[in-house]
Amino acid sequence: MTAQDIQTKALQRIRADVRAMQGYHVQPAQGLLKMDTMENPYRLPPELQKKLGEHLGGLEINRYPGERQEVLKQMLADYAGAPAGTSALLGNGSDEIITLLALATAQPCNNARAKMLAPMPGFVMYPLSAKLQGLDFVGVNLTSDFDLDVPAMQAAIAEHQPAITYIAYPNNPTATLWAEDKVQAVIDAVAEVGGLVVMDEAYQPFASRSWITRMKADPARNAHVLLMRTLSKFGLAGARLGYLIGPSAIVNEIDKVRPPYNISVLNCETAIFALQHESLYAEQAAAIRAERQPLIDALALLDGVQKVWPSEANMVLLRVRDAGKAQIEMKQRGVLVKNVSAMHPLLHNCLRLTVGTREENAQMLAALKESL
Repeated sequence: MTAQDIQTKALQRIRADVRAMQGYHVQPAQGLLKMDTMENPYRLPPELQKKLGEHLGGLEINRYPGERQEVLKQMLADYAGAPAGTSALLGNGSDEIITLLALATAQPCNNARAKMLAPMPGFVMYPLSAKLQGLDFVGVNLTSDFDLDVPAMQAAIAEHQPAITYIAYPNNPTATLWAEDKVQAVIDAVAEVGGLVVMDEAYQPFASRSWITRMKADPARNAHVLLMRTLSKFGLAGARLGYLIGPSAIVNEIDKVRPPYNISVLNCETAIFALQHESLYAEQAAAIRAERQPLIDALALLDGVQKVWPSEANMVLLRVRDAGKAQIEMKQRGVLVKNVSAMHPLLHNCLRLTVGTREENAQMLAALKESL
């Protein structure tokens, strides 16, 4: 056999659905203003860069990660204001935690494959994780204005009895923070059929409230709720650190499928360092929030912008006449944004923009104005 024949036969051992998939694409950003991935635009001040570098340089990277992860988990629990009786789990970003949750719950129910359910449009990793880990994904459409369709959610939960129901709070890519009573109604519906609710608070630093408040105020109705966050939007996107907080009895079971050394010593110590300087990151988040509404107001005045939605995150969703054309021409003008039109029919001709510094937002607005 030729090398090509051997390779072709070997490739057949890879799952057919995986071979049919498209890989997750990250746009090259060299030399461009990166406004497509909702990163914190602020770097550490030089004196803290030096301090962090010296600290990381002195670590025993020849050793496996150890008990400092317990220190980090306690710091994250304190930072989040975790209720009594909860535990924390660490992940390589929230993406890994989504995978761990799917792995832990991928068991048949009523002679059918386990289900994962979420409102759509939503985070792309939910259906992708379900597909890869052997769950069926059930997407429930939001309303035309991206509100939570509670009756539709309740009906889908009753019919499919999902093992996991995700509620992104705020939602990506719509930046919506749904009303508490609507979210609680969904959580109550899941309690009736048995299952986990994961409140995905990736964008919590920019939102006006957190579900942790309800978890503490009404623990009985939220006894099956897990809070998932990431430090990516906090300001550590490059460090890849996500965490899950929830009732110890549930979190401890999910922790059994976690690789033993999934968080490196470098990730762990970088996160501890950041939490020791949490006030700096709070100031950065406040600066981003302060630029959000002026950006929304300026976008609404642009000729060719058909609609701009309110935001409780560090992103803004808007509809234009031709999102594909606008994205391409903005890139030609040195600015990367996300065309989300293909994600869901409700997002037809929609762009998602990161809220950055005042200077970045001005450059993005100028490029958009010339590209519409």
